[in-house]
Amino acid sequence: MIQEATITWQEKVAEFAAHSEEMGTLHPELLELAYQENWFKLFVPAVYAGPNKKLPEILRLEEELAEADGSLGWTVTLCAGAGWFAGFLDPALAAEIFADRTVCFAGSGAIGGVAVKTDKGYLVNGQWNYASGALHATIFTANCTMKDEAGADILAENGEPEVKSFILKKEEVNILPGWSYFGLVATGSHAFEVKDLKVPHNRSFTINEDIAVGDTGFDYPFLQLAETTLTVNNLGMANHFIKLVEKSFHSRTGLRRFNEEQVKFFTQELNRCKLEIKQLRKNFYTAFDESWDQLLKDGKIAEDQLTEVSSVSRKLAHACWRAASTLFPYCGLEAARKGTEINRVWRDIHTASQHALLTFEI
Repeated sequence: MIQEATITWQEKVAEFAAHSEEMGTLHPELLELAYQENWFKLFVPAVYAGPNKKLPEILRLEEELAEADGSLGWTVTLCAGAGWFAGFLDPALAAEIFADRTVCFAGSGAIGGVAVKTDKGYLVNGQWNYASGALHATIFTANCTMKDEAGADILAENGEPEVKSFILKKEEVNILPGWSYFGLVATGSHAFEVKDLKVPHNRSFTINEDIAVGDTGFDYPFLQLAETTLTVNNLGMANHFIKLVEKSFHSRTGLRRFNEEQVKFFTQELNRCKLEIKQLRKNFYTAFDESWDQLLKDGKIAEDQLTEVSSVSRKLAHACWRAASTLFPYCGLEAARKGTEINRVWRDIHTASQHALLTFEI
């Protein structure tokens, strides 16, 4: 009896990545794969049936996902990252939300709305942009400034207007199609809005305050969590692009388009980019792993260690972008033709580079 060969998740992603881009959202086959693998629940605590993965493992998985397909890696990273909010939610609400096999959080880090505090809860109005995974999300998170019923700002302890985050259900929001950018197309990072939405008290939360439910290491600082997860996405996409560049260039050298000196020059450039990324990747994971070990051992991370994590994250991301720019001219016109794999990966890298959190290398 002949047994069918087992298809790896990477092979399945390769099969449907282009279809996802045509659809403007992850293909149903890739969504089903994400549900089976619990990718959208990566940060969800075990008590809510999460996979009980820790951040060191998650970072390395997200690098693999982004290398397989930028839109998949980015969507999983942003949606799973929003699922990290599980630890700050009302436990009864969280248990209800995460009972859904297809649960997926989408949202925006921007403060795009206003919430008026009332006796029965909140009245929320606002619009939030760039919600990756919006077309298949079951839950949306939204940040709002707080006001009283007279319209005055409610102030936090530091004297600034208070900001709270809210859980909104998919049937309560209106998706505003507008993700028309040239890369990360299948993330479907559309905007969403709500108008005069009544939200009960238990659907508000504040991150980095009281952890309602969490696993070991759940209190890793949010800024560095965001920086590191975004960085490994850029790293994965760059790894993919470099492999495609090398394959493309050498497929054309057989046509004798380049002389020996030109091939040698390209090889030097390629190896230089590879080496820089390899060394910075090593520095990145060393700095992160040291910070993680500090958190588990001491219950906190030294400020200089957090600064190092942020710094090496930016350096690695910028090295990935530089490598893509350096190597693109050696790819041939196929790299400029929409619909090719190498063009898709190049567009994904340059779209990812526009995330504000990693804009500056310093």
